Amino acid sequence: MPVMPVMPVPPGLPGLTVVRLAVVRCPQWPIVAAGCELDEPVAVVHANRVVARSLAAAQAGIVIGQRRREAQSRCPRLRLVAHEPARDARAFHPVVDAVATMVPRLEITEPGVLTFATRGPSRYFGGDAALAVRVQVLVDQVIGGQCAAAGRPAVGIADGCFAAGVAARHGVRAAATGGSERATHVVAAGKSAEFLGPLSLRWLIDVGGVGPNLVGLFRRLGLANLAALAALPVADVLARFGTEGIRAQCMAAGGDDRLPGTEDPPEGLVFVHRFETSVQHLDTLVFAGKHLAEQLTEALSGQGRVCTKLLVTAETEHGERTERYWSRGTGLSAQAMVERIRWQLDGWAQQTDAAITAGVIQLQLEPAEVCADVGVQLGLWGGRTQADEWAQRATARLAGLVGDEHVVVPAWQGGRHPGDVYRWVPAGLSDLADGAARLAPTAGSPTAAPWPGSLPAPSPAAVYPSAAEVTVVDSNGQPVSVSGRGVPSGVPAVVRGDGFVEQVTSWAGPWVVDERWWDAGRHRRVARFQLLTTSGRAYLAVIERQQWWLLAEYS
Repeated sequence: MPVMPVMPVPPGLPGLTVVRLAVVRCPQWPIVAAGCELDEPVAVVHANRVVARSLAAAQAGIVIGQRRREAQSRCPRLRLVAHEPARDARAFHPVVDAVATMVPRLEITEPGVLTFATRGPSRYFGGDAALAVRVQVLVDQVIGGQCAAAGRPAVGIADGCFAAGVAARHGVRAAATGGSERATHVVAAGKSAEFLGPLSLRWLIDVGGVGPNLVGLFRRLGLANLAALAALPVADVLARFGTEGIRAQCMAAGGDDRLPGTEDPPEGLVFVHRFETSVQHLDTLVFAGKHLAEQLTEALSGQGRVCTKLLVTAETEHGERTERYWSRGTGLSAQAMVERIRWQLDGWAQQTDAAITAGVIQLQLEPAEVCADVGVQLGLWGGRTQADEWAQRATARLAGLVGDEHVVVPAWQGGRHPGDVYRWVPAGLSDLADGAARLAPTAGSPTAAPWPGSLPAPSPAAVYPSAAEVTVVDSNGQPVSVSGRGVPSGVPAVVRGDGFVEQVTSWAGPWVVDERWWDAGRHRRVARFQLLTTSGRAYLAVIERQQWWLLAEYS
């Protein structure tokens, strides 16, 4: 691996090393991977929130982080696409291969974003500006018109990963507004802190991955921009905000976005699996990679460390080779490593111009960067717990085994009838961590308004999967009906169903609902009753077109 240059240490942060880096950013990459027309509003949804949107959707008012229902209310013709990281990584592989022809080693932060050191390539191609233009033109040629609906790819070069990422976003914005011929932004060496200083703290969330709660606290303390955060005493930041605060301050000062304490891994810590015969099936390779990932994380956890940058290498018996860096500032778990192994191998195998002539005979994992495992601080009163994390992992694993459509959770959508209030959605499209928001309307949202004609509280305890056909008669044995004015023909006395007959001791109703009277195909008029029987069971019954049904039961 080539030796990377070390830039001057930012003031007030002793020991911080900064590398001259370039970031290639393809904006809204999930939209590019999903494919859409130039004028088509499309949004990619994960955990019931928008994670990417096309330019046409942005013009319609769709924003990142917006809830699915709110996005649909703003743009009724919006097309929703499920988030598929494997699809995004597979589509991004040609871009990675193209840039790899100019740069010896790349680091893939996520599909759509890659990073590399500029020392060697900049000298070869005539400086940072010339390198940025060459890379941007190359990416444009590979993607072609696919990026037209999402935004033009851009290249940013600066000291440190965070500053380079911000520079790349500046390039994206410049290209979107037509302010520059090339979507590139180069920050002069040693000027990253000056470049970042006047910017808003919001950049720590959008580019640095810092939690919004911490950034909100910075703002409440009166910090107006990144320069104000960088100027705070390091010891005070560490004492008050811990390692996450120091990480945010390092980025604000023009440093890297890695966790403090990052270091080289122990020498010789390489995990290799050699196959007796060449393997061509992806599942077999990923299964072997899972064992390597578990061995690697176990070896590091025994030393109190976590891997933040991983080198994945695969080689065929004919010498073809794929080698990629994957990084995550908060550390890569075994599951995250397996995902990246699958992305890399799947993209390598599906290249249209690949010259893979044999099966894989060797798979290798090597940590390139590790740091102390500081763990996760759990809340003392309520909030997310470790049990929530385990449940979320188990759900994700189960969805991977049986398919996302077979693992479903309830999500609130509102309605006048008990069976309409909730619907079953795939767990992958629901925010499992935000159970309160999923199971009840968010205060202040459009869906929080009351539903005219809905049943009063309390709601039924059990809603039947399918309505049960019954007969309700009065004391004379005559079927009870409801007139057009909502007046019952008699007092409900007996409920007869499939295999049961119960006497009605008391009842309430009817509550009439006349829905969609303007639509002949969807018009529905029902009258609802609450019936209490001698057995102590309370039913919610409806009569529609002279037929009685049991919909739900009260506890």
